Amino acid sequence: MNNKIWLSSPHMGGSEQKYVNEAFEGNWIAPLGPNVDGFEADLVSFTGARHAAALSSGTAAIHLALIMLNVQPGDEVICQSMTFAASANPIKYVGAVPIFVDSEEDTWNICPDLLRECIMDRLAKGKKPKAIIPVHLYGMPSKMDAISAISQEFEIPIIEDAAEALGSHINGKNMGTFGDLGILSFNGNKIITTSGGGALISDSENYVREARFLATQARDKADHYEHTKIGYNYRMSNICAGIGRGQMEVLTNHVEKRRANFNYYKSELSGIDSIKFLDEPLGFYTNRWLSTIYVEPTLNREISKKNIYLDLLQDNIESRPLWKPMHMQPIFRDAPFYSNGVSELLFRNGLCLPSGSNLVDDDLKRIVSLIKGVFK
Repeated sequence: MNNKIWLSSPHMGGSEQKYVNEAFEGNWIAPLGPNVDGFEADLVSFTGARHAAALSSGTAAIHLALIMLNVQPGDEVICQSMTFAASANPIKYVGAVPIFVDSEEDTWNICPDLLRECIMDRLAKGKKPKAIIPVHLYGMPSKMDAISAISQEFEIPIIEDAAEALGSHINGKNMGTFGDLGILSFNGNKIITTSGGGALISDSENYVREARFLATQARDKADHYEHTKIGYNYRMSNICAGIGRGQMEVLTNHVEKRRANFNYYKSELSGIDSIKFLDEPLGFYTNRWLSTIYVEPTLNREISKKNIYLDLLQDNIESRPLWKPMHMQPIFRDAPFYSNGVSELLFRNGLCLPSGSNLVDDDLKRIVSLIKGVFK
């Protein structure tokens, strides 16, 4: 069998081991330490956010962000439907009600027109949503200018899920810095990894300070262990943060390589009428965390995204369907949903191709050759 080609595997840059060794040498094996401080400083420097808290996961960051915005049981939170479950699950953690909104075709992210329609309808029903969670799907920025304008108009804060979008920006402003709170993820398949981890970023010092407090079991200042609030074990370890510091040194290179992967796929496969690519709107810059294709069923009814998926799988190449929208998930079947049909079409016809920054030319050629073979 041919060597395995992964969808998006970890890619070390070389310095990660140095920071981890420093932690061992200084006996900073305990949860916090210099690497955590350094990693948070690196995130602030790169994103332009004023403050950052390194956490155990992006999911934990969303959970804490909802708590920062005082989301209570029974409150409503608007969430993009076309996303991974981690964007929506924390809404249920706090006992709130997710309200799902469909995507638009330009970015595959939350549709501003439907977002406005949703808010107006919820207000008419006597419920003002407490937060909006847009997601930058596969690294493609959402239309944050329009979303931010709606947020300001209705005075509803934004929790910006940039878990997949570190290194993406709009006119030079980094994703994660448009909202009141931004969310990052460093899971093993992300553009950089800390093995497992995430971060909450914000211009609000109060939000980040309180998030750090809650993430370390909400221990009050006292000689003994005193707790006046419910806390969580959500802080990133000093070891994992050391990996993150090394990864930050190669982040820009990883973005460039993933964008090169996308450009190669597009140049080689654009001649196939059935395959469509998602281009960047003017002023948008995506990290192309995952390269995606849309297989147009009306142009070649005999070949679907599943044919490509299965042929790649048979050759030991990992690909993945686009996220199944949250409104289609059994666990959220009863949640309100504002639809235009876009996300269901994307799920039905979209596919993620191998996209790692550690892919070599022979990998890309092998993948493209197989896809072309499907259409022959």
